[in-house]
Amino acid sequence: MAEHPHAALVRRGYEAFTSGDLDSLRTLLAGDCTYHFPGTHPLAGDYKGQDAVLDVFRRIFEETNGTLNVELRQVLVDGRGHAVSLHRSTAERRGKRMELDGGIVFRIVGDKTTDLDECFHDLDALDDFWS
Repeated sequence: MAEHPHAALVRRGYEAFTSGDLDSLRTLLAGDCTYHFPGTHPLAGDYKGQDAVLDVFRRIFEETNGTLNVELRQVLVDGRGHAVSLHRSTAERRGKRMELDGGIVFRIVGDKTTDLDECFHDLDALDDFWS
């Protein structure tokens, strides 16, 4: 059985993100997309529009000096424009190491992601890493 198009879209997004291919990632995002990065750390917040979303991703890559690794473990879809990913993130930054399970709730319209709500199993650890 073929993979659902929304699951395939999410997988392509993870492939582009993990390889640092922000140009390819841009093609998967709606122009007015929104990314929600949880926590109270300096990068936490809501980012609206492709440029803002891709800019925070660039900052994440820069801050972790290429050590960020995101392993996609599962993609779930509902067939109505929602997908949920589960992943494991690891990175190093300023002498700190992060190892967190997380996920993203995606809202998809057509073949574009319109909204990304990221979640983590330990927000205190996330805040500590990014602070």
